[in-house]
Amino acid sequence: MQEAEARIAEYKESPSDHATVDTFNVKENEAFSTLEIPKLDKEIPVIEGTDADSLSKGIGHLSQSVLPGQGEQIVLSGHRDTVFREFNQIEIGDTFTVHMPYGSYSYVIKQTEIVDEDDTSVIREMGEEVLVVTTCYPFRFVGNAPERFVAYAYPVETEE
Repeated sequence: MQEAEARIAEYKESPSDHATVDTFNVKENEAFSTLEIPKLDKEIPVIEGTDADSLSKGIGHLSQSVLPGQGEQIVLSGHRDTVFREFNQIEIGDTFTVHMPYGSYSYVIKQTEIVDEDDTSVIREMGEEVLVVTTCYPFRFVGNAPERFVAYAYPVETEE
């Protein structure tokens, strides 16, 4: 995870003047942002991809989903016994903030559900920006968990 943290620090020190939500590109297995979870007092690297290598470095971003600010479903996944060790404390009303090189995006959890491990129906076009964060469930299960915990978080509305 140190490699991912170094990459994030590099982005923060010299953000591209040209990076925008429409022009920012990520490379497979590259750390490109962080997920801040205020309730858990954590800021965790987000890595492009959800393969074993990516998930060993931090939270994985499902490559087929969009990035924050692109108006559709963003899917992030992490292991319950590493980056999401305290995820059992997450509740409706808690917030996530994704820090991208082109800006920060805050989301509030409005719904959670438990689905079977092979249920891919949670990955879909939603017609609006939704941050979907998943991990294995039950949280304290030993071995390959049979289910997934899914949190649906929607953009925090800002007053203008």
